[in-house]
Amino acid sequence: MDTINDLQARRDGILEEMRSIRSLRRGNISEQFLKVRHQGFREPVLRGPYYVLLRRDGKKVISQRVTSGPELEQARRDIESHKRFVALCREFEILTEQLGEIERESPALGQEKKRRKLPLSRKRR
Repeated sequence: MDTINDLQARRDGILEEMRSIRSLRRGNISEQFLKVRHQGFREPVLRGPYYVLLRRDGKKVISQRVTSGPELEQARRDIESHKRFVALCREFEILTEQLGEIERESPALGQEKKRRKLPLSRKRR
């Protein structure tokens, strides 16, 4: 079983890792191919791939064309950063839940219940 100090240290590490993420994007990259008819060919020829960044915004799907090369690689890194961020959020949630359970189970670790002090005049009676 993890101790409170271990859980707190891991939570601090998660926060630091989240803080280090400088750029992220939600969504996925999709490859699209277009069918293009050429003179002299009976069947259309596939052209592509063309890369499209897709993400949901409520019920709408928003798409953005991404050129190949550096822009595509940056988009892929940003998407991976978002996936890492979501995983870190989930891990932080689980650790915080465990920390709360440990503190509730061990009253000695938490604050002891404060007793009300009687005024001096009542103690002497």
